[in-house]
Amino acid sequence: MNGGAHYLREQRRWHWAEIVFWLLVPAAWFVFPGYLVLGTQILIAALFALSLDLVMGYAGIVTLGHAAFFGIGAYVAGKLGQQGWTEPLSGLFIAAAAAAFVAALTARLVCRGNDLSRLMITLGLGMLFYEVANKASSITGGLDGMLDIVISPLLGVFAFDMWGRTAYVYSAICLFVGFLLARHLVRQPFGLALHAVRLNPVRSGAIGIDNTRALSRIYILSAAMAGVAGALLAQTNQFVAIDVLSFQRSADVATMLIIGGLGQLYGGLVGATGFLVAQDSLAAINPVYWQFWLGLVLILVVLFVRGGIVALVRRMAQRLKHRLQRRQP
Repeated sequence: MNGGAHYLREQRRWHWAEIVFWLLVPAAWFVFPGYLVLGTQILIAALFALSLDLVMGYAGIVTLGHAAFFGIGAYVAGKLGQQGWTEPLSGLFIAAAAAAFVAALTARLVCRGNDLSRLMITLGLGMLFYEVANKASSITGGLDGMLDIVISPLLGVFAFDMWGRTAYVYSAICLFVGFLLARHLVRQPFGLALHAVRLNPVRSGAIGIDNTRALSRIYILSAAMAGVAGALLAQTNQFVAIDVLSFQRSADVATMLIIGGLGQLYGGLVGATGFLVAQDSLAAINPVYWQFWLGLVLILVVLFVRGGIVALVRRMAQRLKHRLQRRQP
């Protein structure tokens, strides 16, 4: 018991590399002032990937329909902006609550199955919500998207400008708060329970863990976080396209997570950055065939970077540490 408590205390400590990582976020605001719009998209995608990491990396719920909650958050925030509820922070909470509510309705259906059934159910739910949004064009705008979204200045002072300055800071703060929450959860006994359920659900049930309840809780929380990411997209762009619910959105965020590393917390953040920067750079080089080169990069990452970029960096750091220790007298 004392060993487990010591392990959790060690996990909760902030490493210097984590501090450096988060200092890079405000530094980018000054170093790359012309790329703040792209930076905002990266921060939103990172929050979305972080939410997926909670269910896929830590809980082991394989899903291809996580964009459903992202889209719900986006449409709820967009609709609030259309109807006169223009305050952004309260819009985030309402969007998160809406996504969490839908997740609560579907949690038992998803969390009781095995990997294959979860894959099919989440894929089916994603397709269902996409078609509902397309059919309800009077509410969602259908294929034309949701227009005329009005968002008031943040805290009544900081207006959302076309250069993305306010949007970047706003998204960065939301990402950091979401990361703190995720970090706290996975480095508590609840996080260890999720690991147990993911690795051996039979044994975890035998030692008294309610598998379905644990998975349902993290599934709902993840959906709320994805809803916040979707709401951020709607508020910062002041437009919602139907592709927020598309299968491609779910596939892209899963790709980001695989690139960065599953179950690494920072994997989604690093993967989102690498994916979107590569996408933007390759599209600028070759607007027609950029997907070919992006696909080639993804294949190389999967073949030669086992466990994702974050896991690779950790292995290299451990090897360097061991070498330095050997050289010491």
